[in-house]
Amino acid sequence: MKKDKLIVLLLTLLVSMTSFAQKTNCSGDVVDAAGEPVIGASIVEKGTSNGAVTDLDGKFSVSVTPGATLVVSYVGYATREMKAAPNLHIVLQEDSKLIDEVVIVGYGVQKKSVVTASIAKVGADDLQLAAPTRMDNALKGLAAGVTVTSASGQPGAAARVRVRGVGTINNSDPLFIVDGMPVEGNIDYINPSDIESMEVLKDAASGAIYGARAANGVIIVTTKRGRLGKVSVNYNFSYGWQKAWKRRDVLDATAYALMMNEGAVNSGMAPVYADPYSYGKGTDWQNAVFNDNAPVANHEVNVSGATEKLNYYLAFGYNNQEGIVGGNYNKSNYRRLTLRSNTNYTIFDDSKERAWLNKLDVQVNLSYARIKSTSIEANSQWGSVLGSALMLSPLLPVSIPASDAAAQAAEIARMQEATKVTDPKTNEVTGYNYKPVYGPNGELFYTPGADYHEMNNPVAMLNLPSAPTWVHKFVANFAATLNIGWGLSYRLSYGGDINFNGIDTGYTPYYYLSGNNLATKSSVTAQSNRASIWQVENVLTWTRQFGRHDINVVLGQTAKQSTGWYLGGSRSYPVSARKPYIDFATGLAVDNDMNVWGGPNDEATLASLFARASYNYDERYMAQFTVRRDGSSRFGANNHYATFPSFSLGWNVTNEPYLRNVRPDWLTNLKVRFSWGKNGNENIGNFRYAVYTEGNHNVLFGRNNTEIIGTQAGGLANPDLKWEESVQTDFGLDFGLFQNALTFTVDWYKKVTNGMLMEVPVPQYVGSARPIGNVGKMENTGVELEAGYKFRVADARFHVKGNAAYLRNKLVNLGNDTGYQNYDHLQGVGTITRAQNGQPFPFFYGYKTNGVFQNMAEVKAYVNAEGTMIQPNAVPGDVRFVDVDGDGKISQEGDMTKIGKGMPDWTFGLTLSADWRGFDFSMMWQGVTGCDVFDATTRTDISVSNLPSWMLGRWTGEGTSNHYPRYCTVDTHNNWLSSDLYVHDASYLRLKNLQLGYTLPRTLTHKLFIDRLRVFLSAENLITWTKYHGFDPEISPSVSPSSTTGTPTGTSLGVDYGVYPQARVWTIGVNIGF
Repeated sequence: MKKDKLIVLLLTLLVSMTSFAQKTNCSGDVVDAAGEPVIGASIVEKGTSNGAVTDLDGKFSVSVTPGATLVVSYVGYATREMKAAPNLHIVLQEDSKLIDEVVIVGYGVQKKSVVTASIAKVGADDLQLAAPTRMDNALKGLAAGVTVTSASGQPGAAARVRVRGVGTINNSDPLFIVDGMPVEGNIDYINPSDIESMEVLKDAASGAIYGARAANGVIIVTTKRGRLGKVSVNYNFSYGWQKAWKRRDVLDATAYALMMNEGAVNSGMAPVYADPYSYGKGTDWQNAVFNDNAPVANHEVNVSGATEKLNYYLAFGYNNQEGIVGGNYNKSNYRRLTLRSNTNYTIFDDSKERAWLNKLDVQVNLSYARIKSTSIEANSQWGSVLGSALMLSPLLPVSIPASDAAAQAAEIARMQEATKVTDPKTNEVTGYNYKPVYGPNGELFYTPGADYHEMNNPVAMLNLPSAPTWVHKFVANFAATLNIGWGLSYRLSYGGDINFNGIDTGYTPYYYLSGNNLATKSSVTAQSNRASIWQVENVLTWTRQFGRHDINVVLGQTAKQSTGWYLGGSRSYPVSARKPYIDFATGLAVDNDMNVWGGPNDEATLASLFARASYNYDERYMAQFTVRRDGSSRFGANNHYATFPSFSLGWNVTNEPYLRNVRPDWLTNLKVRFSWGKNGNENIGNFRYAVYTEGNHNVLFGRNNTEIIGTQAGGLANPDLKWEESVQTDFGLDFGLFQNALTFTVDWYKKVTNGMLMEVPVPQYVGSARPIGNVGKMENTGVELEAGYKFRVADARFHVKGNAAYLRNKLVNLGNDTGYQNYDHLQGVGTITRAQNGQPFPFFYGYKTNGVFQNMAEVKAYVNAEGTMIQPNAVPGDVRFVDVDGDGKISQEGDMTKIGKGMPDWTFGLTLSADWRGFDFSMMWQGVTGCDVFDATTRTDISVSNLPSWMLGRWTGEGTSNHYPRYCTVDTHNNWLSSDLYVHDASYLRLKNLQLGYTLPRTLTHKLFIDRLRVFLSAENLITWTKYHGFDPEISPSVSPSSTTGTPTGTSLGVDYGVYPQARVWTIGVNIGF
């Protein structure tokens, strides 16, 4: 027995010594072209799985078979092979062919060299340059053909994203797909730092695989994953100070008093102020509401890594931003906490043992966001904080201090007299609507009074309690991918998007700010909403190569359901403001002091089948065909289903063998692309094909005229209601020059949307409301340009990227009986925006002007063909309006026309990044041209309103001004009707982001067990060049189109009622990697 054990021991030692003798140690280091260590590079013995990974110093050591070949690789660098040897020094070079070689497409990936559609890719490095807070704001200036307009500078404010223009008069929002899951509502749940790439599917061919939801473009967001190598732990921190980049120039107290006197005299009244110069500067209302140096802080922690069996990325983020208007009053603040877990498990991988059913991967993406925010009206003419600050007289005080009891008593007596309630029979005073609003130090806020209509004391508004909103959003997607074999794989995924949101502790005290902004009793409100989306998908993918032929086929099925509910309540007379809860209030339902509401949201379902076939021959000739069949519950019984086909073709000219020896060396790549396709828009609201009964149609019957309660249909149903369809043609060229160091892309497209939903022009006697039909048509045509250049100067590296896009939008046919529809309205002025056949959608609507009448001779000389004066009531100093239709008179019907538009002709962006010996520098420029803004910050119905300083350039006598008319307190001569006097050039060029960073040498940080330590300083919105005098030239609708009607409910693009400006932000930060 002992002899047997001894023999076994000797054999074991012999085998071990033999194995050791067959291995040799190979060591060395891996660096990049600048000599910096490459951490995590893979060194593998060719033909085996034996290998190692470089450490923090780029060093490695591995035992290999003598004479073996080593394969050295790292993402973004050209792979190298070399014979194993001791003390190797390996230099990896960036491979321009590998960088950005793969792009994400619907249900798969494609090599960039064979992509035949128009797809814009924005990577993590590009997003870092933009430093966005929200995902929807991340693409601004980074992708040609994508117009991103900030709604306002309010923390957490959503942006307006348009891919290749406004596609419909209804909802033109693109479809967001995050890790395979469609996301609707609160898309700010993603921390932009967790994003690996964003692909914008711009043409119909690339988006056709999403069919009924792709008419307005598709944005595919892919979040980060782990990388092979050691565990990576990163902590990022930044802290910033915010300030309005610009304030509006308005009149001070002295100038205001002088203008009021002049306006009164011009209106035939006596001067108002006896000594205007005694008032000095007066109240600076903007200074009273702006919160300079408002803080913003950001924390991020992520842990990632990968092995052969597990890939993981775990992240935590926290953002806290205080608003530059009202943030110090907790009225405009934003806090977001995000959690993310992306994991991929390889359950088994037997691909080396068998050809079929050999690999199973399970992928789990989980994310959670908690958002708490408060907000103010960001762009409103009805008494917003900034709108009021611009219109209130500088002669009015903000408040009366507690130390001046007599003045406070006088103010209270004044307002009680103005708001007293009397008994109609006895004329006795029974009460007062006025309820004083006090500040934290006992100061009484001044009440402007009825002369200012809806305008209120903005500081008093900020001192009222806020109604914080909250969001809890969960997005999860579970997927399993089975490699069936022979190039065939099957993927099953199930995802959910659950969004809880509402209002907590909505406490409203008894207060009075004006006759339009008051509460005669205190109350509390709470509301909770839930929206959920569930999606299941089954996808088969077959990939096969036959010699030089490469084929990829995708077949899939998708089913989606959207549901939700809402529940809320309110109650008057809370016992204490410290407990603003419904259960701690005493109001009763019998007195209409307690209400409750709730119910389910409309359910919407979508069922789809899709197929895509891609073919390329030797990466020279490419073709792709896609078809999708969608069925939606949102459409009439006769059109539940629709089919959306597309195709695209490509030709890599420089891959032709007969050109390889004749093409110039500097021409590395030339690709020609063409695509055509049809997409749909089902985001039009639910059940618009149906009609509902409505009451108040009682009738009288019989001799006694007995009243019978009656109802009738609200209109005509339309079972033929169907999808809005977008047909798009695209032609593109891709160039690569100097080994792809310089790249250039150009696209031309034409996009036509047919069947836009609009009221059908039928006689009114068919019902109270006209039916909705597919009757409208819109057209967008444009050119997109993108370029990039990478170069070196000594050991400094530079990367320049630029993009520009031209867009021409035209509403071909609105589809209603008039051919036009009015939208925005300015109180005291009238309609200011309109949609009309043959014009951009929408446009500013008003009169054209041709200077100012300097004397009566000019008034009398402005005559029609018959010699009749066109403006017989005009006097010197009045506006000369243009007789557009030539009928010899100025009238609304014929002379109001297009006077500007908010959608830009050109959008552009430019980024520059550089690094040198640990220093890194980046800047991003962004801008637009060919657009206008309608300055609606002055209401003519408020005669005591403050004025912009440019009114000092008004006409005061012959030759003084030929642009702005004389000032009148009462505009009896209609000089300030809607006209081009309100319209200003909104073109701008903005230094969106500037950043300078320094990464400490690893020789220092390693002593602290830190792999990477970078400090940086950045500035956002540092410089803006614009001719517009307002807070910001960038203004978008603050409210999306109605989910039930699809009609725009917010302001049109470019209408400025006193928009919340974007902030200039100075930030310091640190990035630490372990």
